[in-house]
Amino acid sequence: MENLKIVAIGGGTGISILLRGLKEITENITAIVSVADDGGGSGVLREDLGMLPPGDIRSNILALANTEPIMEELLKYRFDSGKLQGQNFGNLLIAALLGISGNFEEAIKNASEIFAITGKVIPVTTEEMHLCCELENGRKIIGESAIPREVLKQGSSIKKVYLSDNTIKPLKSAIDEIMKADIVFLGPGSLYTSLLANILIEEIDLALSKTKAKKIFIANLMTQPGETDSFGVKEHISAFYKHSKYKYIDYIFVNNGNISDQVIKKYKEEGSLPVKVGKKDIDYLKKFEIELLEGDVVEEKKGYLRHDSKKMSKLICDYLVNVVETKIEILK
Repeated sequence: MENLKIVAIGGGTGISILLRGLKEITENITAIVSVADDGGGSGVLREDLGMLPPGDIRSNILALANTEPIMEELLKYRFDSGKLQGQNFGNLLIAALLGISGNFEEAIKNASEIFAITGKVIPVTTEEMHLCCELENGRKIIGESAIPREVLKQGSSIKKVYLSDNTIKPLKSAIDEIMKADIVFLGPGSLYTSLLANILIEEIDLALSKTKAKKIFIANLMTQPGETDSFGVKEHISAFYKHSKYKYIDYIFVNNGNISDQVIKKYKEEGSLPVKVGKKDIDYLKKFEIELLEGDVVEEKKGYLRHDSKKMSKLICDYLVNVVETKIEILK
């Protein structure tokens, strides 16, 4: 599988978990990352320096890094006092690299070289990108970080998300990587604020419809308060297709491993429920010819859940390689 060309699209920490597993399978990995983040330390740098937000980029560089543990700790370090309180060293490093580089794309390449990453991390665009939202009650929200908060405050779900500028152009390298890929992973991560932020760029959406790569939607383990409250598999795909002009998802991967009652109770108190598959979901997937893949890939750590990245990556890639080889045998 080392020759598989894989692209992962998303933002936040979602795809960074996936990347940790994928780099054990192939070196041909490209992470295409949203730059719509406007919260936390990234938001501060975005406002103060007029740069694109580095936080999601930094998370994915770290996931693909091949460095000494001390360097990894350095990249993750967050200042806890003074004027830099709450700021991440990795974000500051990228800001400094931007200062000595020609542009944001070059700064990311330089950071990737410093940390000897497997594969590539590229921003979906180097243009200013602001995510907006319209709620079912008609209220409009500007800014990625404000969306979940306002959904909960207003008690109204998301009707649609959109970009403040619909003429944003993606990086050419992002389109090239999608077109050359064998597999494209969509997620995991925040559906509206991480994944769909990329798909709203028309040329990215079009490239995904044209590439011969298999497109795999990775369902989150749990619903996300303020974004996907009470969503099942059907609702996730329906929301995706509501924002895409095309119907190109080939597979959806859903965890079917057990989650302890104690952890479910904890997440339920926070407004999250497991993302499960029922009959209505299966009927919906059949309608759009999306194949369901399931596996036990949940990992519990100190009361928190995450995907077992290595197990999930290998399980999915093994399946797809077997499908391709079987088809080749049949053609012979």
